[in-house]
Amino acid sequence: MCAAAVNPSERIVNAQYFIYFGVMGIYLPYFNLYCYRLNFSGSQIGALSATRTVTLVVFPLLWGLLADRYALRRPIYIFCNFSSTLVWSLLLFTADFWTMLVITAVYGLFYAPLISFLEAVTMEMLGKGRARYGKIRAWGSMSFILVTLLMGKVISLYSVRITVALILVGSLLQAIVALRIPAAAGRKRKADRFSLGRLFTYRMVIFLVSAFLMLASHGTYYGFFSIHLDNLGYSGTFIGFCWALASAAEILVMISSDRLFGYFSLERILSISFLVAALRWLILFWTPSAGFILFSQLLHAATYAAFHMASILYIDVLTPTGAKTTGQAINNAVSYGLGLMVSFFANGFLYKSMGLPSLFLMSAAISAVGGILFTFFHDR
Repeated sequence: MCAAAVNPSERIVNAQYFIYFGVMGIYLPYFNLYCYRLNFSGSQIGALSATRTVTLVVFPLLWGLLADRYALRRPIYIFCNFSSTLVWSLLLFTADFWTMLVITAVYGLFYAPLISFLEAVTMEMLGKGRARYGKIRAWGSMSFILVTLLMGKVISLYSVRITVALILVGSLLQAIVALRIPAAAGRKRKADRFSLGRLFTYRMVIFLVSAFLMLASHGTYYGFFSIHLDNLGYSGTFIGFCWALASAAEILVMISSDRLFGYFSLERILSISFLVAALRWLILFWTPSAGFILFSQLLHAATYAAFHMASILYIDVLTPTGAKTTGQAINNAVSYGLGLMVSFFANGFLYKSMGLPSLFLMSAAISAVGGILFTFFHDR
């Protein structure tokens, strides 16, 4: 789409995704390394990561309920952006573990709802053109790749200690841009009250359980894929290329989202994604071949990109008008929060006793169960 055809609200939302995932491109690869350079133990680093993950499960739900009940999505989104930035700035002044743990918990209180709120804003802004969601979300994926690659050079030139400052700069920029986020259309008055019971319909519960299993199956990949390749003797260059290839496949699917959703129903895309995930993890269990491993990374287009986009749209279909923010918050909390949290803990516990190939086999079984549950029971 040409730039002139993009309305101002869409540009702001594009920028929000670009900055949000750009900051994540700093945090995910390098913050734990920063903590390691502070001489934190493995258990201390794990405690910080676990604390952040717990906040992603709990707080989005609370903020989402508040936003939908009182029509405060935009003010809360802006408030949480600035508050999380302020809290993060405190990390510049401490290297003490317990202080950082408290800061992480408070930071999570304000950071946790940002992505689910942004997803809800995007769905409302697109209206009947929701099939274009992927083209907007692709800005985040492109930013993540770009920042991750650039940060490698920045770290080599300076120090990993610059990580906290750069995240602060990115967070502040996002907060400033958030001031121009579009308001909810036609919601000037207090929103109609709704009960959580209206959200947890049969179809919603089946989907949430299935999505939980899908993300749980990804825990071995996100937590141990690089270690798996290192154990197989592959170089750091090959490992980096594998991650970049997966992200490239993800972007290609996202920018083609309107055509994808024009050809297939959301239910069909979700069912296929579960099947492809089972195949992807079976490949990693079965063979150390570089060619097959690279092929499995191309399947990220289905297991993450297509599944994620279809999930956002499916949740939007299932939730009533006055509960869109809460619906997206529940989806993120159950899948990316609870699903990954349980999987990380389980994989960490089973890693030594089972070995990585067996963990990938377990992941294949988990995604297959999720696919069977969704495919055969979602419409009953």
